[in-house]
Amino acid sequence: MNLPETPFFSVIVCSINALRLTQISECYETLLADFPHEIIGIRNARSLAEGYNRALQRARGDIVIFSHDDILILDADFARKISARIREFDLLGFAGASRVVADKWWSAGFPWLSGVVGAVHEEKLYLNIWNPEPWPVVDNIQCIDGLCMIARREVAEEIGFDEVTFDDFHLYDLDFSFSAYRAGKKLGVCCDIPIIHASTGSYDQKHAYYGQRFIEKHRDAIPTDVPIPEPENAVGDGGIFAGLPDHLTLCATWQEESIRSKFAAYRQQCEKALQTQAT
Repeated sequence: MNLPETPFFSVIVCSINALRLTQISECYETLLADFPHEIIGIRNARSLAEGYNRALQRARGDIVIFSHDDILILDADFARKISARIREFDLLGFAGASRVVADKWWSAGFPWLSGVVGAVHEEKLYLNIWNPEPWPVVDNIQCIDGLCMIARREVAEEIGFDEVTFDDFHLYDLDFSFSAYRAGKKLGVCCDIPIIHASTGSYDQKHAYYGQRFIEKHRDAIPTDVPIPEPENAVGDGGIFAGLPDHLTLCATWQEESIRSKFAAYRQQCEKALQTQAT
């Protein structure tokens, strides 16, 4: 489908928290002020897959944004960038991997991870930098993290969310994005859009249960000869560089030269760690 010059955006958010839903809606109202858009809030989703599918049936947009309620996007050019890039890519995110080896998007470790995401930890802002090359959008991606996933509507409708297999709140994103990759869609990770995520995820027994469902569903596409390191021995599972005092400092740091410089230092650390492990 050819996108109109000024595409229509549909933002879909599943949230049981009225304040969070209000805050994220206000964020997108500001970001999309110059574009036609709608915001669809689902307050009673049985799972994220079910909620996203239900909202997708109502969505009128050319571009659909599946968003967590605990993120903040700090780029006034967000809509312009996305509307241009979605003409080349089928699915966009902000963190992802160019290889899927297990039930977490970051399991492959360095050098397979890509993206730049801000995080909140102990009342400070941190900058997670994985591989930002090629800047500003990394291609050849196989899966993306679900904090914010952006797709052309026809792609989202074609792939859909598997609400039968993933009938809770885990693995819906890895399954959706990896299924899109397996269907021949082009995935990309945006590195130049400042975004903050207030959650690091929950990797408990329930996640492990749905992780096994993911492995069983995609067994024929996941390599079996790749060792998966324990978290404490993983290399490149996230480069947290600096505690930043506020969002203004975060945005000032979020520049191409600075990001590339920080990643170069991080890459050296990872390569040295891999050499040490090999010996």
